[in-house]
Amino acid sequence: MNTGAPYPDRETAKARVLEMQTKLHRWATADPGRCFDDLFNLVHDPAFLVTAWHRVRGNKGRRAAGVDGIAPNSIESPEAFLAELGVLLKARCYRPTRVREKSIPKAGGKVRRLGIPTAADRVVQASLALVLEPIFEADFLPCSYGFRPHRRAPDAISEIRYLATPARNYQWVFEADIKACFDNIEHTALMRRVERRIGDRRALALVRAFLRAGVLAEDGKARETITGTPQGGILSPLLANIALSVLDEHFTRKWEALGPSWQRAKLRRAGIPAMRLVRYADDFVVMVNGQQADAAALRQEVEDLLAPMGLSLSVEKTRICHIDEGFDFLGWHVQRRQWQGRNGKQAVYTYPSKKALASVMAKVRSLTRRNKHRTLGDLLLVVNRVLRGWCEYFRYGVSARTFGYLDYFTWHRVFRWLRKRHAGIGARELVRRLLPNWQLADGRVSLFKPQSVSIIRYRYRGAKIPTPWAPLA
Repeated sequence: MNTGAPYPDRETAKARVLEMQTKLHRWATADPGRCFDDLFNLVHDPAFLVTAWHRVRGNKGRRAAGVDGIAPNSIESPEAFLAELGVLLKARCYRPTRVREKSIPKAGGKVRRLGIPTAADRVVQASLALVLEPIFEADFLPCSYGFRPHRRAPDAISEIRYLATPARNYQWVFEADIKACFDNIEHTALMRRVERRIGDRRALALVRAFLRAGVLAEDGKARETITGTPQGGILSPLLANIALSVLDEHFTRKWEALGPSWQRAKLRRAGIPAMRLVRYADDFVVMVNGQQADAAALRQEVEDLLAPMGLSLSVEKTRICHIDEGFDFLGWHVQRRQWQGRNGKQAVYTYPSKKALASVMAKVRSLTRRNKHRTLGDLLLVVNRVLRGWCEYFRYGVSARTFGYLDYFTWHRVFRWLRKRHAGIGARELVRRLLPNWQLADGRVSLFKPQSVSIIRYRYRGAKIPTPWAPLA
């Protein structure tokens, strides 16, 4: 690429980046042992910086500022900003800044610590990810679904459904979660895995600089980052996938060692279990076609795998269960039950979990407090946004009853908000004045009805999910 070229427009930059990424992915796929040199020039290439900028400017965090107080959406001259950034990168004078720490409350009183990088760091991380992702994507295995292009949580759920059906009978489940994964990844072990594919010392030094940039805590104290990749950075999910691919590789080797289907069946009759991993970022399950003891033995096996990466399993979130008992994964409750209308047959059902339903109800409850919004229209806009996103995610399962209950709950919460706003009017008079046909609306904005969302079956794609750079893969 011509790194001295002027900064292109968005579409031209996107086309150039896609062309180069396709080449990198093709070369990485053709030669699994290839170690790539001379990648740093791509990081400060104008096309990569422009594409990275639009990615940063277009995401949800564009209003959040790092320690420098500059949010991406407040930068008035992007071209001058990118030109200065390109010069610093090319001269190798660029140094990442500490990330600003933000604590996000979690269920059970726990806290998730997010790191908010500066706008410049976000752009450089995004550009570096654009270069590295197509290379490592050639090595990542089909059992991993989180933070990868063209892969989604419904793909992971459909894989579990496929394995748990009575025809395949992966009936024991080792459900696990890695304790503080993003905070504890061991840098040396991670960089060893990165160096298998990346030989450019300048690119490697940039990755190390981001890992060691440090954190400015909410109390104003600076803290060094000896381990981990700050959660919230654009580069962090890719680095976490590189680290956790040790799990993918281990279980894939065990699966391939069983041989073809006829040999697996023979070994199964001899008491040797078959195991399949389904991973979404740091949440994963291992489906076991065997006995409960086979699933129980996985705890120590997985701990030994993760230990060199500085990771360990979360005790409270790791358990063994039978598919008939059911388990929660990625917001879904997965359970094998009697197939309705089919005498004696069983099927695997996926429902929105109780925790997921409680979460969206809590959001609606918070939004419908009396002092939250000035007008009914303002309230409906934000409530509709929450409901649409939640229903779009859960429309691929047995969700009709849940949608009906959420519809009922939301309508009554908004109606209560209206009654509090019009305390001097009785319920009947309020309905007559403001709710024609019992429809909650303000002008053209009506309350979204979860019950109206159609339930559809998600198409199982298996290992045939294409990457953006190899459509026929």
